[in-house]
Amino acid sequence: MKRVSLPQLPPDLQGIDLRALAYFRVVVADGHFGRAAQRLSMSQPPLSVSVRGLEARLGVTLLERRRDGVAPTAAGEALARELDAFFPRFTDMLGRVRATARGEVGALRIGFVTPAEYSFLPAGVREFRLRHPGIGLVLSEMTSDAQFDALRDGELDAGFAMPPVPHRGLAWRQVLREPLLLALPAAHPGARATPGRPLRLASVADLPLLLFPREKAPALHDEILGLFARAGLTPAIGQEAIQMQTIVSLVAAGLGMAVVPASLRNLQRKGVVYREPAGRPARIEVGLSWRSDDASPALARFVAHWADPG
Repeated sequence: MKRVSLPQLPPDLQGIDLRALAYFRVVVADGHFGRAAQRLSMSQPPLSVSVRGLEARLGVTLLERRRDGVAPTAAGEALARELDAFFPRFTDMLGRVRATARGEVGALRIGFVTPAEYSFLPAGVREFRLRHPGIGLVLSEMTSDAQFDALRDGELDAGFAMPPVPHRGLAWRQVLREPLLLALPAAHPGARATPGRPLRLASVADLPLLLFPREKAPALHDEILGLFARAGLTPAIGQEAIQMQTIVSLVAAGLGMAVVPASLRNLQRKGVVYREPAGRPARIEVGLSWRSDDASPALARFVAHWADPG
């Protein structure tokens, strides 16, 4: 546990409270005990006692008493200036504390996978910021496995990842379910097939399959290989890459084909053509994950937003 040193006031100053300082500020502003007491909705004697007690605690004279009112001494003017700066900051601080408790201000660290970036994430984040301008978001693109580990270790507050969820204590809510498409080099004959008509995998079986390691997203990896298995094919695995944008770039370079979420079409990489594979559709899910025991009010607002992001 981090050790914190508490500020220590000298013994002769420990009896000063905020109310006495606030009373003194009003008296200086009005220049008269009677008018100040009226504005504070109190009688004059207790107000005078409060200010004299403040002077006694500080060991200085703050006010010069005159027949027509009061005027601050040099020490009183110095204190009044400090209080004019202090009280607005103090009030603002308490307001921020209350707003934090209501989830209106804060900062959240959010991870996301590539399909989220090219589908729902930009518009959803923009709408969240409009609704909750006091909550800052730090967005980091990460693979699903890295997000789940970071959530477990407290390095992320929430993440848009693909199942399965490997750790206990993490909640998950589906946000997107979309089909998988073939990403083909534009120069390949299969890419020239009639758009909109499902493409038989056998017609592109000469291309190596560009894939990513299974541990990065096992559900997507298995769904891709299952697509080929249902067609009676065993793909030749070509180069592996971690990021989907990298895999699409390798397709554009003619190094093979890939099976990617449909949202990757929004990447608009030149030299790549997307086609729907024939057979039973293959799909992938992306959802929001967070620690189920995280009591952050700001996080609660973020999670609720994706239940109804529109």
